[in-house]
Amino acid sequence: MMKNRDNKTPGEKMYKKLGVSEPVYAFGAEVEASLRERFDRVDEVVEYNQLKVLGAMQENRVSDIHFAASTGYGYNDLGRETLEAVYASVFQAEAALVRPQLTCGTHALAVALSANLRPGDELLSPVGKPYDTLEEVIGIRPSKGSLAEYGVRYRQVDLMEDGSFDYEGIRSAITDKTKMVTIQRSKGYQTRPTLSVDAIGELIAFIKSIRSDIICMVDNCYGEFVGTTEPTQVGADLCVGSLIKNPGGGLAPIGGYIVGKQEYIEQAAYRLTSPGLGREVGATLGVLGSFFQGLFLAPSVVGGALKGAIFAANVYERLGFLVSPDGAQPRHDIIQAVTFGAPEGVIAFCQGIQAAAPVDSYVVPEPWAMPGYDSDVIMAAGAFVSGSSIELSADGPIKPPYTVYFQGGLTWEHAKFGILMTLQRLLEAGMISRGQLEPSS
Repeated sequence: MMKNRDNKTPGEKMYKKLGVSEPVYAFGAEVEASLRERFDRVDEVVEYNQLKVLGAMQENRVSDIHFAASTGYGYNDLGRETLEAVYASVFQAEAALVRPQLTCGTHALAVALSANLRPGDELLSPVGKPYDTLEEVIGIRPSKGSLAEYGVRYRQVDLMEDGSFDYEGIRSAITDKTKMVTIQRSKGYQTRPTLSVDAIGELIAFIKSIRSDIICMVDNCYGEFVGTTEPTQVGADLCVGSLIKNPGGGLAPIGGYIVGKQEYIEQAAYRLTSPGLGREVGATLGVLGSFFQGLFLAPSVVGGALKGAIFAANVYERLGFLVSPDGAQPRHDIIQAVTFGAPEGVIAFCQGIQAAAPVDSYVVPEPWAMPGYDSDVIMAAGAFVSGSSIELSADGPIKPPYTVYFQGGLTWEHAKFGILMTLQRLLEAGMISRGQLEPSS
């Protein structure tokens, strides 16, 4: 990179102009230089997934006519049907439901669960407590319209201390009433390991060996395109996610997906719309172009977010903070957890992410009582799509052990800038010192 007379590159000068001090920039540059081989491996996965998505679009003969809008009932929406065929191909599943009427990941999960469970059935989580917003869907925390109100019982088996599955506990928990198993791939607001697709496959095989008719559903949020396989390729009957996370590529303005076996997708369609109508209705209202193009861009966008997560892990691990995953561990989602042990660290981190945003960078996030959570939560996101967590974002509950969860960045460069701004805010708040940022050699 060409330097000017003051021995600074144009990039260094721009970082300084945007608020990143020289010690923070130099520390980040040292960490980044150590990650080149790791980033090369991320690029290999991106290339594979890009070709996989491209192949699925070619196989299903995507054309510009599939971007047209439908209104009203949405009967015979060719674009909607083709998009769902593309998703089924990408995930190597029998069928898919990909709709703007699925308003978020929690909604898509609620539809998949309620569609395939009946009063008297049991739902089992063999990986511990699910994500906070799913607690009210299930009825772990009482809520109107929960599965518990409709007579669906819930059981869970916690992971072992080392994060492995408690196979004997799972075997004991499965009864003749167990209809469905829900497996959350990502960690949620926990510090447990994110589950690899291989580990999910092993768990599903174990469950099916006990009772082959148990429906195995995977909450795939934050995990799409992180590796070269998806849960439906290792035995998952249903796989569920949000389009304002990984597979929407930052372009989908709303939506969710459910992919898997035909019979369970049909059930979900009847729950989403109405018995007797199912998949035949649901106008797309002009979003299909964004859905198709977002999916096409998703592998590259996820790659940038992965590099940001790896960078964050190594930055904060070097500073002595507890991080999950650590700087060297394989990645199975785009989320990076950093534990500060004090609320001030979580707040300063989120304020740094907000200051790096292209939208609402002047806003200062503060903790608040957000619906669906059992404590105050702070969220930072200056996103083009409201709430999009494939865009640069961070959030965390204001409760011990005071852990922040960072994810996203539509480009690696933006994710890098966001992490440097978090360091800048922590430095200014006195939570790290200039001495900690000195070169290691």
